[in-house]
Amino acid sequence: MHMLDGENRPLTRADIELRIQAVGEGNKLDVSGQNLQGIDLSEMNLADAHLERTDLRGADLRGADLSGAFLSHVNLSGADLSMAHFRDTHLNESDLSGANLSGAFFLKADLGRANLSEANLSEANLSGAYLEEANLSDARLNNANFAEANLSGAELLNADLGEANLSETILFKAHLERANLRGTNLSGADLSGVHLVNADLREANLSGAHLVEADLGGASLIGTLIAAESKEELLRALGVQWNT
Repeated sequence: MHMLDGENRPLTRADIELRIQAVGEGNKLDVSGQNLQGIDLSEMNLADAHLERTDLRGADLRGADLSGAFLSHVNLSGADLSMAHFRDTHLNESDLSGANLSGAFFLKADLGRANLSEANLSEANLSGAYLEEANLSDARLNNANFAEANLSGAELLNADLGEANLSETILFKAHLERANLRGTNLSGADLSGVHLVNADLREANLSGAHLVEADLGGASLIGTLIAAESKEELLRALGVQWNT
């Protein structure tokens, strides 16, 4: 059982530094369930730490190293996580709505069912990350790297994915209605059953993408690059009857 400090008063950076010293080298910090609202943990090494179910609303974690850390069911809404490191981090079912994650590193992180609505992930690296059923609606994802990430069933309504890299990304049955995908690299992506109604795909690269049962009704495709062998799938996705 985890004891809370002073009726769950917000911990300070000094409190965390003392706890890191107390656990000693080779042991991992555990502040699960604690109130860390508004705390300044910028540039701090919190790799492999346990922070499950903590309150980190509005916290400053700029440049912090949270690689391998356990952050499931954490409230990080409105936090500043720009340039932070989350390699192999567990963030499943956490709330990162409205957070600043620009330039952050999420290589192979678990963000399954996380709430990233209205978050800023511009130029973030999420290659190989797991984002199944995550909510990224209205998020800023321009120039982000989602190569080989899993976004199956994710919600990306109205998201800005301009110039993003989604090559080899799994977007099976994801929702991207009205999303901005202008100039986005979707080469080799799995877009089976994806919802791209009224999306902007101008100048996007769809070469080698799988479009079986995709819905691109009303999507803008001016200058879109698509392989000849995907022509039939594309026409069906646009609701055009194809006769061989």
